[in-house]
Amino acid sequence: MKTIKFANASYLNKLTEIAFSAKKYWNYPDEYYEIWKDELTITENYLKSYIVKIIVDNADNNVIKGFYSFRYNESEKQTGEILIEKGYWLDHMFLEQKYIGSGLGKTMFIDLVNEIKIRNGIFFNIFVDPFAVGFYEKMGCKFIRESKSSIKDRNIPVYQYEII
Repeated sequence: MKTIKFANASYLNKLTEIAFSAKKYWNYPDEYYEIWKDELTITENYLKSYIVKIIVDNADNNVIKGFYSFRYNESEKQTGEILIEKGYWLDHMFLEQKYIGSGLGKTMFIDLVNEIKIRNGIFFNIFVDPFAVGFYEKMGCKFIRESKSSIKDRNIPVYQYEII
């Protein structure tokens, strides 16, 4: 049985490992990981700023298979050329490489929708990795705009999911 529960500080190293592993699935150039180092490293401060949930397999010694994180931005903010609007934002949704395509991403996505719904959210936004566009479209997310990326001369799509 799969269980989704809130993360705590004892999971920091494992979550960081999963984040890097999941990104490496797409064979990005090595120099990207240095740029993404802060974005993909899960710290105690990150846990204080974001709601982070893990998916574990009870039948497999509670092994962490993946995680997701989100937060509510109280106001619009500009980070360099990147605009982050007010509202809920999915920050990370990562699975260990061997579980990509297993259906666990859909399970986490449904849990995310429920978490935002109980907080009275009516939508959330996502800066989508270009390789993950198909997953988010399959989940019902809609493209809303292009955004600059943390990688120079690269844009990424921004999607939105409306909670009905």
